[in-house]
Amino acid sequence: MTNSLFEAVVHATRVLTKYGLTVEELAAVVEQNDMSDAEVLAVSKVFDCLLTKQEISTVNFMLRTSRLPMKVPKTFDNFDFSRITGKNVERLRSLPTLSALYARKNLAFIGRPGTGKTHLAQAFGRACCEHGFRTCFIKMTELRDRMTSARRTGRESSLLAYLVRPACLIIDEVGHCEFDKENTRLFFDMVDRRYQKDGYSNMVFTSNRDPAQWKENFSENDALLCALDRIIDEAAIQTAGRELPQEKAGYSFYTTGKVKAVELLADRQK
Repeated sequence: MTNSLFEAVVHATRVLTKYGLTVEELAAVVEQNDMSDAEVLAVSKVFDCLLTKQEISTVNFMLRTSRLPMKVPKTFDNFDFSRITGKNVERLRSLPTLSALYARKNLAFIGRPGTGKTHLAQAFGRACCEHGFRTCFIKMTELRDRMTSARRTGRESSLLAYLVRPACLIIDEVGHCEFDKENTRLFFDMVDRRYQKDGYSNMVFTSNRDPAQWKENFSENDALLCALDRIIDEAAIQTAGRELPQEKAGYSFYTTGKVKAVELLADRQK
């Protein structure tokens, strides 16, 4: 068997495993049909085409169901990284590797309006979709309204399943609305279930408020502080501000510990 044919067979085998066909079964098919090298190569190309189509179909499905903007998508390619200043810019540039998702590390983009928080969050979500990971983008106000509606119609379990299922859940504009006690319970029930799920998973938040202030938007209870601790624990907090003379967004990258560490960080930035 020539090297090119061997490589083609190896590649075809990788493709076929996605369809439940083993190496032994492939070899048996080749032997039973007395296939020539050219025929094996042709079959390999067919399977390669099938795999490519399947991957494209999967990505398109992930994007359609993600609720991310489709007409004018936010991507890392169309984000102006030249606007960013700061000594840790390279860490922002590493976001497309999805290392935060693989490490189950939450992301939070904090800063004033117009600093690119939502763009980066949506770009991260789109990259997740392109790698075959289910993603969901939702604004905090809509999340509150959906929770209120679910409680009234008895569909809490269905909503929680919808929010827990995605590998990447993006919540935009945290701190823009108040959550009553029941919605607070639902929100942190969702957080807890996401932490209990298997596989790659993370949450991405955007806000113009420091994470230490997020608790002001939820009804106080003991579970709240514990859940906030979980959200921020070892999260990658990226703060964005404006350097007024240059009108540039300045990003700083921090890996925090517990909520108290974030509060101290906020104090240093005031």
